[in-house]
Amino acid sequence: MYSLIHKVYAASGGESDPKRLKMIYDESIIAFEPELIRIRRHLHANPELRFEEQWTSDYVASLLDDWGIPVVRGIGGHGLVGVLRHGKSERSVGLRADMDALPMHEANTFAHASRYAGKMHACGHDGHTAMLLGAARYLSQHRQFDGTVNFIFQPAEEGGGGARLMIEDGLFNRCPMDAVFGVHNWPGMPAGNFGIRPGALMASSNTFEVRINGRGSHAGQPHRSADPVMVAVQIAQAWQTIVSRNVDPNESAVLSVTQIHAGSAVNVIPEQAMLNGTVRSFSADVLDMIESRMRTVAEGIAVAFDIELTFNFTRIYPALVNHAAEAALAGNIMRDLVGAASVDENVERTMTSEDFAFYLLHKPGAYAFIGNGDGSARLPGQASGLCQLHSASYDFNDALLPLGTSYWVALAHAYLGHPGAKAKAGSAENELSA
Repeated sequence: MYSLIHKVYAASGGESDPKRLKMIYDESIIAFEPELIRIRRHLHANPELRFEEQWTSDYVASLLDDWGIPVVRGIGGHGLVGVLRHGKSERSVGLRADMDALPMHEANTFAHASRYAGKMHACGHDGHTAMLLGAARYLSQHRQFDGTVNFIFQPAEEGGGGARLMIEDGLFNRCPMDAVFGVHNWPGMPAGNFGIRPGALMASSNTFEVRINGRGSHAGQPHRSADPVMVAVQIAQAWQTIVSRNVDPNESAVLSVTQIHAGSAVNVIPEQAMLNGTVRSFSADVLDMIESRMRTVAEGIAVAFDIELTFNFTRIYPALVNHAAEAALAGNIMRDLVGAASVDENVERTMTSEDFAFYLLHKPGAYAFIGNGDGSARLPGQASGLCQLHSASYDFNDALLPLGTSYWVALAHAYLGHPGAKAKAGSAENELSA
């Protein structure tokens, strides 16, 4: 099988340096590609939703056990960590993959499509898990590092805050680590490319709910009502000026009213109405201001209409903010793997969210993107819809598996160094030793 990593390396000008290719992309990783694909597709066919990842956790633990890696289980629910120690150094690093699927019906009909209606790996967590398993196997077999690698397999990323739950359940006490890294496949980015940036990469995720308690009446006698529908409309319109008139234009934020619920008959002014939606930003200060202004505006309109309301604002995930030194280290590794032309070290920020952000509140680290391609290379039986995250026709690009595995291996080597080497853990000055 002619792996993507051969193609990527050749495209970066490496055809005349086969020794360099072997150093960066170990042949045992490439030879393991068919098994990585089998593992990934087995995971895809057996998706489990957040907080339900019992089979997935058992499957991952069994593979780690087969490869001689001790496993710590039951962290934050079905979370587990493979702990691989070698050498004398006390340095340690965490590498994280997520395991849960989405409550979606899969449109694909290939052999590894979901076996369970309403459950689908539509975000590539199956691929993330497989890539980290590939790295675990390689590092266990070769042990060319000095310190401890913690392979974090996390549950409940899709809205469940599994990272936070693992931390609250003692992750960093039970499995000490100096830094933590993550990676996510990114549709639309060419396969074989990477993206990273220091600072804010992904937005915070927050929800709001407003319950408006009015006074109902006959629609033909509106003067007898305290109309909650009109209050909901006024609030929704007024809120749209918060981002445009209160947020610094150099900042980024999104306030979206996504639901308005009210009424049950066309000739009745209802007693209640409800607004729901989401707010996203890269800055905690901006988020604080938006929440405050939303509350002030809503309560002010309620007073003007002589009506009562309750305003609830829930912070789900914080903004994901990469640490500069760790992002630089990751960028160095990416350039060595695929060449500078295939690495965007100032990749565009995204308003999507990731609970990996919780790890970065406690430990230095960095989160990165690996290109999943444009969706043009489709397997027989893959649906014709968009091959985008959270799409019913999505599928993880198996060609990434050896490349993602190689990234994890190189990162572990770079962060920890070889036994006896004087590596500077956590510094972008570490030499890569894949």
